[in-house]
Amino acid sequence: MAAVTNFTYSASPFLVRCCSMKENHHEQLNGNSSIRMNGSFRSPIKVESLSQTAEAAPTTLVENGQRQNIPTKKQLVDSHRQGLIVGVGYRQTVVIRSYEVGADKTATLESILNLLQETALNHVWMSGLLSDGFGATHGMMKNDLIWVVSRMQVLIDYYPIWGEVLEIDTWVGASGKNGMRRDWLIRSQATGQIFARATSTWVMMNRTTRRLSKMPQEVRDELAPWFISNQAIKEDAPEKIVKLNKEAKYTNSNLKPKRSDLDMNQHVNNVKYLRWMLETIPDQILESHQLSGIILEYRRECGSSDIVESLCEPEEDEIVLNGIIEPDYCKNLINGLSLASSDIINGGGVLSYLEHRPIKYTHLLQAKGEKQNEEIVRGKTTWKRKFTTCPFST
Repeated sequence: MAAVTNFTYSASPFLVRCCSMKENHHEQLNGNSSIRMNGSFRSPIKVESLSQTAEAAPTTLVENGQRQNIPTKKQLVDSHRQGLIVGVGYRQTVVIRSYEVGADKTATLESILNLLQETALNHVWMSGLLSDGFGATHGMMKNDLIWVVSRMQVLIDYYPIWGEVLEIDTWVGASGKNGMRRDWLIRSQATGQIFARATSTWVMMNRTTRRLSKMPQEVRDELAPWFISNQAIKEDAPEKIVKLNKEAKYTNSNLKPKRSDLDMNQHVNNVKYLRWMLETIPDQILESHQLSGIILEYRRECGSSDIVESLCEPEEDEIVLNGIIEPDYCKNLINGLSLASSDIINGGGVLSYLEHRPIKYTHLLQAKGEKQNEEIVRGKTTWKRKFTTCPFST
């Protein structure tokens, strides 16, 4: 029998600060808890004390290196992660760190996607449903099932800056008979200003056969009490993404996943897909614009042996590159444009309108095959001019 060493620790005295507006903290603790949806302000949370936290068992260090202490019951507060259960949703306070920002001192999209993944997994962790898997429940592990994302959309109004304190809300709901929807809201803790919204759809796949699976009834029974119908992004009909071909304007070939790109389910992490897509965007756009929206449609998983090609096509010719407007595009746009448009009049004319108009690109990641290529992800990105100053006070 393997030797076991036990390490016992007491509960942390760290205080979880739950207010998000510049009001008296003690007054806010007397309010009812709810989640803010689609920009409307949610009520402050009532947290009596850290005694609400489920009593943790001693951490066990065994010879095989497993040091996880996965809760078996629902926890209301996690002082280590600065997270708490709000109704059936989850809220976590995070600080943007130096390694999560780019040259302009704002958080990168990759960092934001990582935060979405982390808070989603923490939600399952605190629910008491997490088994020994990457977000899989006990019922899923019994049926050898794992989660795979089929669609994801992220809308970003403002990028948080280095050192900024954020609140991230996440919750889940049903998506058809066999899927699950997960949504997120990211806001400033100090002002309540919403920075970003995201939604995703998840389905189950058999870990061994790698085929999609129906949701077993025991898994549905586990998840159903956590489902709510609120949506961070409301879509009447999901936007369709066309398939690109080899004639795409921008391509990047012979991309190969590294071992570090694989997640716990042994397929390439979603953040790596994003990097491959963004590498095909022209440098002029990356310097003058920032990504304000992305839609990803997943077709198949990508493994360590796949050779990937990234294709990119502008929805229309790029509007402004180094201050130059392409003549054919300018002519076509003006012919179909009302010069009485308030956007043109208020924005300083046609050139200003063109310069600030969002630019959209369609993307495709495909695995190169001997006979034919296989789609991995279709995507669409929207880009807007970078702000020269902060659009709101902090």
